[in-house]
Amino acid sequence: MKQELHKQLRQLREERNISLEQLAHKATIGASKLEAYEAGSETPSVQTLLKLSNALEVPASNLLDGLQNE
Repeated sequence: MKQELHKQLRQLREERNISLEQLAHKATIGASKLEAYEAGSETPSVQTLLKLSNALEVPASNLLDGLQNE
């Protein structure tokens, strides 16, 4: 079973030892927005998911699959 997007985002970031602020900077999004995505209180747009997948160096489909489970 695929993970929910917010759990997957946090797990990928932690596996790469990247701080929330570092990932937000790398993906050119606000740290507070990223925090909301990881908490599951907000859902990122597809464009933002593409930025996050590039910053985390994972295929965008990995994150899109997580989005479909929510």
